[in-house]
Amino acid sequence: MRPDLLFFRKGDLRDFLEYKKLELKKEVERYDSNYILNVSEEDFCQYLVSKYSLKPPKIYEDKIYVYSQKEVDVDVSRDSMRPIFVKGVQIIIAVPFEGDGELFQYRPSGFTFNPPRGEVVGKEIHLIYEMVEHNAERLKQECQQELNEIKEYLEWVERDVNAFNGSLDQFVRQLISQRKKKLLDDLRLVSSLGIPIKPREDMPTTYTIPSIRKKPKFEPPRVSGETFKPEPALVLEEYENILEMIYNMALIMERSPRTFSKLREEEIRDHFLMMLNAHYEGQATGETFNYGGKTDILIRVEDKNVFIAECKFWKGEKKLVEAIDQLLGYTSWRDTKTAILLFNKNQNFSSVLAKIDPTVKSHVCYKRDWSLKSDKLKSETIFT
Repeated sequence: MRPDLLFFRKGDLRDFLEYKKLELKKEVERYDSNYILNVSEEDFCQYLVSKYSLKPPKIYEDKIYVYSQKEVDVDVSRDSMRPIFVKGVQIIIAVPFEGDGELFQYRPSGFTFNPPRGEVVGKEIHLIYEMVEHNAERLKQECQQELNEIKEYLEWVERDVNAFNGSLDQFVRQLISQRKKKLLDDLRLVSSLGIPIKPREDMPTTYTIPSIRKKPKFEPPRVSGETFKPEPALVLEEYENILEMIYNMALIMERSPRTFSKLREEEIRDHFLMMLNAHYEGQATGETFNYGGKTDILIRVEDKNVFIAECKFWKGEKKLVEAIDQLLGYTSWRDTKTAILLFNKNQNFSSVLAKIDPTVKSHVCYKRDWSLKSDKLKSETIFT
């Protein structure tokens, strides 16, 4: 085996992974304020996580083959100062792999003091053997030993990389949140001065998407080129408070089935509106026009929508998908807090619950699950 070709020798994998996070942070900081404040935080997060996630290499021993064989001069002296060359043979054995080849260069947290040898060529690792004797059995043993050592190293690499990938989502969300908070604080500072702001003449109307050489399939989400203007927004705690009020009203209905079982959809909705208006000073309305149609429940603050809900009886998965489409059709880009209130008259309620989750997650606009902080809501089946 060529002694000068060592895998996992360039540096520590830990340092390489920290450098990747530093690159990620710099990329977030490169985007201008309008992009950060206008872009969908979820889409931007998914883009960055996808771009910076690493794929641990996996070798395919079943696809191993002899890449080349040729006559070479072999140093048999074992003394680099006074080499003695004789004619021998060089055999290169190629092993295909998938994953990020650069990870063969860095030493994982687990390692030995005699790392395996070889080189990365494209999507293959090449094991290079130079010998004078024609001993096929010895060559097979050396090759298998080298492969076993490489696989052991790759297990250590996979462990470190999986930990890195698992930390990216939270790391990215913190970066975006911190940068967005800083930019909003900047805007509030300037606004509090009470001095007119001169608009920039060089403000771009569109955003050029940067090219990604390593993984061109990932593109950052597009946003409008308009200057960001803060909108009234419903904080998460208040959103959960609204959901709790809806939940409490649902409990009342469950405990008084005779009173509510014969009510129509609109009449049931009105009971929710009464409870919401008791807390929001008449700002909750029903059958209100908004964007592309009329929504069942709407809460407005300063003439801006902060909560939109749609009431529906359960009539199967297809109707639920239609209800989601209908709700999304009502919402504009600034409407971020929504809900669907599903009423069920079927006896097999467990079967209905089992169908809701996969139906929601199969929708084309589904992003991710959202964990609610409310202890009351955590104990119930809530889909957000």
